[in-house]
Amino acid sequence: MKGDPEERAVMIGRYIAQSGATVRAAAQVFGISKSTVWKDQARLRHQNPGLWAEVQAVVQKNKAERHLRGGEATRQKYLHTR
Repeated sequence: MKGDPEERAVMIGRYIAQSGATVRAAAQVFGISKSTVWKDQARLRHQNPGLWAEVQAVVQKNKAERHLRGGEATRQKYLHTR
């Protein structure tokens, strides 16, 4: 997804806040890398602090639960690349 980075940051932020998606899932939906999602969230912090706080709540919840998934996302990633 090309375009205005500030606009993309808001779109990704809304998507994560509404769906509870992980950073990896959001990156896949928008066709960008995980690092771009993180950079966009840094932009969002200054641009729209309220939305950024909502996104951070979801991201922190996902981080707290990642041990429960047991590396499933990484396992799936490498199953599809072979």
